[in-house]
Amino acid sequence: MDDGKLSVALFSGTDDKLTAASTLIAGAAAMGRKVDVLLQFWALDSFRADRITKDHGASPEAGEEGAAQFRRKAGSGELTHWSEVLRQAKEIGEVRFHACAQSMDVLDIATDELDPVVDDVEGIAAFMLGADGPIVFI
Repeated sequence: MDDGKLSVALFSGTDDKLTAASTLIAGAAAMGRKVDVLLQFWALDSFRADRITKDHGASPEAGEEGAAQFRRKAGSGELTHWSEVLRQAKEIGEVRFHACAQSMDVLDIATDELDPVVDDVEGIAAFMLGADGPIVFI
């Protein structure tokens, strides 16, 4: 089933939001949808090769209890790490990750610092032109 491309602008770099995004992306890929993901700011920072599997915390809205529960589930092995889910999504479908050129510049990130799951560097205009329908912002 191909219902068009899923375009995701991924801004958040917390593990809970990256996990939610990875589930959405993998689900779309499993359904045969093309997926384009623009990695901006804190999400992009989380995709540095030396940081991708480190603890990125939980979003403020999780609160202390929610963050603790998320850490327990992730630490118990009940949750597959979001980076592994994204690698699996790329294996099962057409999923591309684009590092935002502006975020690369602002955060002083070089392309060789990024995890190999990232396909290329792209500007906002190119991402917007390639979007086929709405853009999900996380």
